[in-house]
Amino acid sequence: MAHRRPNLNKAIRALIRDIAAKMPEFAHVRASRILVIAGEARRASRGTVKPLCFRGGRSTDRAGRRKPIVRLKGKRMLYCITLRPLFFRSSTPKARVETVMHELFHMSRRFDGTLHAGRRHSVLGRDFPRRLRPLVRRYLKHCPKEVLDAFAYSGEVKVLQWLERPGPAYVPGTRGVRKVYTEEQLYYGISRMVTRRRPRLATGPKLPRKERVEKPRVH
Repeated sequence: MAHRRPNLNKAIRALIRDIAAKMPEFAHVRASRILVIAGEARRASRGTVKPLCFRGGRSTDRAGRRKPIVRLKGKRMLYCITLRPLFFRSSTPKARVETVMHELFHMSRRFDGTLHAGRRHSVLGRDFPRRLRPLVRRYLKHCPKEVLDAFAYSGEVKVLQWLERPGPAYVPGTRGVRKVYTEEQLYYGISRMVTRRRPRLATGPKLPRKERVEKPRVH
């Protein structure tokens, strides 16, 4: 019987729902409005989040440009999280959970398809991890084993990827521009997860301590 590859999108959706249910700081997050995909490398990044609306949750900005609409199962997506190769390779379950929470932390508390203006790296600098990590530690104390175990997997997983990726914005009336993206522009690709294991401590017999050699005292 052929081995069935785990569905990483399903695991991340369960994780986001659990975070939103257990953490008041993320209670505004709705997993059903977040698209998660695997993407190309970007420097040392493990993940990025893209807002799918302009300021105020609008589809059109003041210059008249429009955001392409991403709609899955009839619902408009408000955010797109892209997982980079470093998320998959040589990582740990807890680090992967932290990556997802990192991207959720960037989202506006209005959850309107925009980012939180005060939580940009350019604004917080080194304070960003100082604010995020206590939340990650608190969540991990309550994270169900079955949710965390999904991120301890080593091997091939299936995860959504773009067949055709939306641009940042377009000018209405421009020819050849796709205005709506659906399941037709996505596919399940294969990515290999490599999970770091903690090194095992030596379990052999303990060596006796060397006897202390006392120097003769000179009186």
